[in-house]
Amino acid sequence: MDLPTSFGYWVRRRRKALDLTQAELARRVGCAEVTIQKIEADERRPSSQIAELLSEHLGIPLAERATFLQRGRGELAADQPPVSISDGRPMANPPAMASAAAPAERPPSGTVTFLFSDIAASTRLWEQEPQAMPAALARHDSLLRQQIAAHGGVIVKTRGDGVHAAFARATDAVRAALEAQRTLHTADWGTLGTLRVRMALHTGVSEERDGDYFGPALNRAARLLAAGHGGQILLSAATCELARDHLPSEVALHDLGEHRLKDLSRPEHIFQLDAPDLMADFPPLRTLERRRTNLPTQPTALIGREKELDAIHDILGRASVRLLTLIGPGGIGKTRLALEAAAAALHDLAHGAYFVALAPIGDPTLVVATIAQTLGITERGSRPLLESLIDELRDHHLLLLLDNFEQVLEAAPQLAELLAGCPKLKLLVTSREVLHLYGEHEYAVPPLALPDRAQLPPLDRLRQYEAVRLFIERAQAAKADFAVTNESAPAVAEICYRLDGLPLAIELAARIKLFPPQALLARLDQRLALLTGGGRDRPARHQTIRGTIDWSYNLLDVAEQALFARLGVFVGGCTLEAATAVCNADGALPLDVTDGVASLIDKSLLRLKVGAGGEPRFLMLETIREYALERLAARGEGEALRDRHLRHYLALAEAAAPHMRGAEQIVWAERLELEHDNLRAALTWAHEHGAGDGSSTAGAEAELRLVGALF
Repeated sequence: MDLPTSFGYWVRRRRKALDLTQAELARRVGCAEVTIQKIEADERRPSSQIAELLSEHLGIPLAERATFLQRGRGELAADQPPVSISDGRPMANPPAMASAAAPAERPPSGTVTFLFSDIAASTRLWEQEPQAMPAALARHDSLLRQQIAAHGGVIVKTRGDGVHAAFARATDAVRAALEAQRTLHTADWGTLGTLRVRMALHTGVSEERDGDYFGPALNRAARLLAAGHGGQILLSAATCELARDHLPSEVALHDLGEHRLKDLSRPEHIFQLDAPDLMADFPPLRTLERRRTNLPTQPTALIGREKELDAIHDILGRASVRLLTLIGPGGIGKTRLALEAAAAALHDLAHGAYFVALAPIGDPTLVVATIAQTLGITERGSRPLLESLIDELRDHHLLLLLDNFEQVLEAAPQLAELLAGCPKLKLLVTSREVLHLYGEHEYAVPPLALPDRAQLPPLDRLRQYEAVRLFIERAQAAKADFAVTNESAPAVAEICYRLDGLPLAIELAARIKLFPPQALLARLDQRLALLTGGGRDRPARHQTIRGTIDWSYNLLDVAEQALFARLGVFVGGCTLEAATAVCNADGALPLDVTDGVASLIDKSLLRLKVGAGGEPRFLMLETIREYALERLAARGEGEALRDRHLRHYLALAEAAAPHMRGAEQIVWAERLELEHDNLRAALTWAHEHGAGDGSSTAGAEAELRLVGALF
């Protein structure tokens, strides 16, 4: 059976024939599960090492491994792949492989109609009929490909157990879906009985590059598909308008009304394609309206974060996980990410998901009352409200999103009681500080993806980086004619880098209409004063960068505030030894530095990075460091701390000097390289301000000693 497809498609079929999950194959190969997912989706090619391991764990015979490895690297375009398992057994209906870089037809461009399909309940079918499924899937793929090709469509990629196809005309896409569904409906599926496939069609403008498509039109098609049921064909309003006057006489469009789709800010008017020989009665669409929820609709689409959403979905999906806390500094996007994750989980929650805003309250005793008010639960007689809440939710399969928990941490034990009394309840919490509850799972929200500042990608690929894409979209919202050019691209990338990939900082910078990117970059040394003017509908703490860091700083106790300010003197991070020597040289700091550093990490004001040899290193985002230096100056400690910083790194450089020409040269050179930014800052301070007694002579002496030790 001839099924021209890609390397990733074949790997997926081989894995399933061996009854392996993606997670199990990833474990055996020694890579991340997402790597296997991307290989199977043809979003990346395996490295030579991973390809070798795949050939071993997928049971490729030794005589065929060279061909397999060439396939993985894209070096062959037409030969048949290995089709036997390591014990010589042939693979049922093995698909032929063709180069993913050589599609049979040129993909359409401009306004494109997308046909997405997926086998309903395929996981259950694989569990119940593992022997029959490989052949059934091969036949399913063949039938779909025949109808798509017969109606002028091009298969762009395969995902999971379905296909993504593109058509130049909406009418051709609709006819292809109709005929494919008819063919699938009448086919003999043997012991499977039936194989129900859901299909969705949406038309929109999309960017085509290297045979693949990008843009919101694909997101809408995917969400439309997720709303359907096996055997159902759904059309968006755009596709319906283009195709409704050209349908076969026996075919009708059933108006299903407007529906909110996961992750999409604008609702979609959905139509069902009906034909006499196809199923017509289906359960209600699986859209947000079906689930009980108060999750707020977002005014803009989420940019990027696919990896983070997949990770959160995976963690929340584990039966053992009842409490997941998203932690990170202010402005990193915890709330938005949590809202998207909660919306994505709605389909798995019988009693819905609810958003509980805790930012307006500062009293921990009001947390339970706020949850109860959100859910419409009231006190019963003289019983404590927490008991009433537990009674009401005891059998509910429900997700509560508790937003901004950091200022009501004393209420954390009540969450533990709630979870203990409600076995089906899950809590998704956003906080700048961990809750320190038994069973809590933590997820540190990272900054947005940034390009390599040393080697920027071409202009057409720069937008693929989340931070840059956010800057461009928000800049265009503020100034419609904004565009990134070859001249401004380096400045845009550097702005995003200097703002640490923080979504809030990037949004505030992009909305400054007064300066083009190059001029804006030149003013970023004063980013706290510059980045203001957030939306009036945003909380006050999110209207300026200073405001959002103020919120975190004010939650620290006095000793933590002192340590935080003093740590701002380090550039590029520091070791625990350096933090102790510089921040508590006189022993007057009213807390242990180790405990203080740990607390600041928990509160998302410091980040921990483990270096070579397992040595921990503590870093501040540059935006937060600028704020810490402001606080240090306000405390009147700026000069004293910089003097201590200079003395510490002068001592380090002089200790390293005797070893720079001996057996330990590499070890000490690597240590000095790690401290490059700190050494440069110390040298600058010695040159400009002096050290010790503040005299120019002392400064000149320290500068000469440091230069002599380093060079």
